Amino acid sequence: MSEMNYLSDSYVEETRFGFWFLRSHTWQHHVLRVAINDLRGLFSTPLPAEPVLLDAGCGQGKSFQYLRQVFAPQRLIGVDADPHSLALSAEEAARQGMAVELIGSDCATLAVPDASVDLLFCHQTFHHLVEQEKALAEFYRVLKPGGYLMFAESTEAYIDTWVIRWLFRHPMHVQKSAAQYLEMIRQQGFRFDADNVSYPYLWWSRARDFGLLERFGLRRPRPFGEREETLVNVVARKPVEGVGE
Repeated sequence: MSEMNYLSDSYVEETRFGFWFLRSHTWQHHVLRVAINDLRGLFSTPLPAEPVLLDAGCGQGKSFQYLRQVFAPQRLIGVDADPHSLALSAEEAARQGMAVELIGSDCATLAVPDASVDLLFCHQTFHHLVEQEKALAEFYRVLKPGGYLMFAESTEAYIDTWVIRWLFRHPMHVQKSAAQYLEMIRQQGFRFDADNVSYPYLWWSRARDFGLLERFGLRRPRPFGEREETLVNVVARKPVEGVGE
C-alpha cells in the first residue's frame, strides 16, 4: 500500500456518522451490493475476461467482495484519499482473503499508469469531489481503449436535503442532477446509450420520507419522468480509436 498522510483539498472528508455508516450492514447490503448488481445489468457487451479493475474511492473496502463475485478481476486496485479508510480497506481485503493493491491518491491525480485498467468502479464518490472534471479526465486516461467506467452516484436532489446535510458532509456547489452527470461523462468522451443507464428510486434515496408515504399507501409512487431522480447509474465505454461503435 502506497503511503499517503494527507487529505487532498479536492476531497471533502466524511463526518463521523458518515464514516460509521460506511461500515454498516445497510450500506453493504442495500447500497453497495444493489448498485454493483445493477451496473452489471447495464453492460450491452460481454465483460472483459480477467479484468484489471480499479475501485476509485474504495473507502473501507466493503465493495471488494461484491466486485470479486460479479466481475472476477484478476487484479483489483483500490484508491482512496483517506489514510484511515485505506488501512481499513487493507483489513477488509485480508478478511476476505483477497489480494488488493491499495493506493493513497486523490481521484483528480490518480497514481495509475495510462491505459492500464479494464473496468473502473466509481460508487458514491463523485459527490465528495471538488475537482470533478479533473477526476473524470483521470478516469478516461487510466482506462484502456474499450474499457468501461461503472459510475453510480447520488444526485443533487438527494444530497441537498436536510437529513443528508445534517448527517453527512459534501461540497454543495458541485452537486449535479442525473442529466448533468450524464452530460459531463459524455463530454469527456465516454460513450453510452439509454440501455446503459438506470435511475434507481430506492427507499433510502428518498431522504425526505424514505418512501414511507408510498409504503403506507398515502401517496402513489412517482413514475420516471414525474420525479426528481435521486440516483443515476451508467456503464460508459472509452472508445477504441479508429473503430466505429
